[in-house]
Amino acid sequence: MIKTRRHLELLAPARNADFGIEAINHGADAVYIGGPAFGARAKATNTVADIARLVKHAHRYHAEVFVALNTIFHDNELEGARELVYQLYDIGTDALIVQDMGLLDMDLPPIQLHASTQTDIRTVEKAVFLDQVGFSQIVLARELDLNTVKKIADSTSCNLEFFIHGALCVAFSGQCFISHAHTGRSANRGECSQECRLPFTLEDQKGRIIGKDKHFLSMKDNDQSANLRALIQAGVSSFKIEGRYKDLPYVKNATAHYRELIDEILHDMPELAKSSSGSCTYTFTPQPEKTFNRSATDYFVNGRKADIGAFDTPKFSGEELGKVSKVAKDYFEVETNVELHNGDGVCFFDVHKELVGLRINTVEDKRLYPNEMPADIRRNTMVYRNRDHAFMRLLEKESALRKIAVSMIFYETPNGFALTVTDENDFSATAACEAEKQAAQNIEKAESSVRENLSKLGGTDFIINTITLQTSQPWFIPASLINNLRRDAIEQLQQTRDMGYQRPQRREAAEPPAIYPEDTLSYLANVYNHKARAFYQKHGVKLIAAAYEANKELDEVPLMITKHCLRFSHGLCPKEAKGVIGVQGTVTAEPMTLINGNDRFTLKFDCKPCEMHVMGKIRKPVLQIPQPQPVTFHAKHR
Repeated sequence: MIKTRRHLELLAPARNADFGIEAINHGADAVYIGGPAFGARAKATNTVADIARLVKHAHRYHAEVFVALNTIFHDNELEGARELVYQLYDIGTDALIVQDMGLLDMDLPPIQLHASTQTDIRTVEKAVFLDQVGFSQIVLARELDLNTVKKIADSTSCNLEFFIHGALCVAFSGQCFISHAHTGRSANRGECSQECRLPFTLEDQKGRIIGKDKHFLSMKDNDQSANLRALIQAGVSSFKIEGRYKDLPYVKNATAHYRELIDEILHDMPELAKSSSGSCTYTFTPQPEKTFNRSATDYFVNGRKADIGAFDTPKFSGEELGKVSKVAKDYFEVETNVELHNGDGVCFFDVHKELVGLRINTVEDKRLYPNEMPADIRRNTMVYRNRDHAFMRLLEKESALRKIAVSMIFYETPNGFALTVTDENDFSATAACEAEKQAAQNIEKAESSVRENLSKLGGTDFIINTITLQTSQPWFIPASLINNLRRDAIEQLQQTRDMGYQRPQRREAAEPPAIYPEDTLSYLANVYNHKARAFYQKHGVKLIAAAYEANKELDEVPLMITKHCLRFSHGLCPKEAKGVIGVQGTVTAEPMTLINGNDRFTLKFDCKPCEMHVMGKIRKPVLQIPQPQPVTFHAKHR
């Protein structure tokens, strides 16, 4: 089945309502935000009232708000989750991003559902199933290539969402259990301890050290700027920026960057349309490399590449400046062509290969005076800038205006004048008044005065596109009359837009119920409650294991399944190396070991799907996490 995709959506993150409002102002067609509970970013929670404030602002531009309820639920949390869904529906939330299939087996309002990236959508069969059970939008695995995306698009009717920017989890989303195994803090419950960003030593099967104190499970950051057109052609319609923990400058900068790129595409491809209203102007030139990133990769979109890891540091090192040419008592000099500013942040790797940051108080040409002179900086050390003070100052202020274009027709009526205002979405409003008509003595001034007063839209969401005057002759019209008509027409237009906004509808699941692609589910399916179990049983699954967080019988299992391969990144892939043949001619790969302190992880390589499995078991004694307590949101719907 071939789909026609007409609307493109830029989806931005919101740590809180204020960040979400700024994302909208900087061009987002939709934002995603965490609620008071059940989000996969436990430290980015928001009240229902704050989300309501964001929804009100977004809907002014017919932009949407998605709330992330993308953890797995304990049985005694199900009722609280259901009540929260009703509250979110009541305030106008457009969609929920969910992982736990138990929600689909509950009594919910008709709110649109999106399948979170934690549902691990990397096969056509999984995508088709989620399409058939009622998801309107599915978030594809970050690891997919263009060919697989195209196959999924050709086989489904829901919208496809794809991450285009930000941090990359090294594991397939929803398939990482290291945090829970070591700390009791589950990534699937929103409390990832990010152990993947730690330094490790890598050994081969014979115990030889391949690398020491490197961040072997830390990925560079995602940047699909160069692949947007290809992703559109493959079938993606929603372009997602990662970052619900990121700061406001990052959100502004990344959103503006992709808004400009997508607008260029929309200009070149008129068969496509924007999914919200208004255009943005900025006080800065978007440069995503200026805000947090671990350098860039397009990951697997165009096939496997060796250089996808941020092995040196999981921190933001920034842009390369140049090497140190001189070190003095209170300053050092850097050979660079980059213009530096007082207040810039710079950094370098010390003799222990740790990233050291410092603030530059004063810049004198290539001479940098830091707030504190580092002890071990030396000649020929490479220096980076990770904070451009002048750029950040621009982002700390009001840095964008979003306006909806309107066309005005001012015309005379038998007993006065009228003004019709029509916006870019064809919403229209008319205001009229009775007035005595007096011929203008200064024809040119009369017309320019009318146009000037009609154009005064500064405090509104609108900006003039065209003004048409339709009068039998130039009239003298008091400015107060024109101003009143303009205010009345714009107020009516805003009301018309508010009433004309249509929240997306929940899709109905296919009947008879779709059959899940497999009849047996392991702990990897993250089934944590009886509702999720009932859902899968209804869809033909016969054997269902408990989620890792609830399973007490597992010994050593894959704690992480990842497309990232340390054999490949070190030039040791049997598929790439010539003359490496295993049993009966089958290509095999010997295990390796990752070591951090007393923890040793065996790395097993499944070469047929090109996956690496990080093996391990629950650390003894595991941190005892209290049993989740019932969560109640006193909603009016029961």
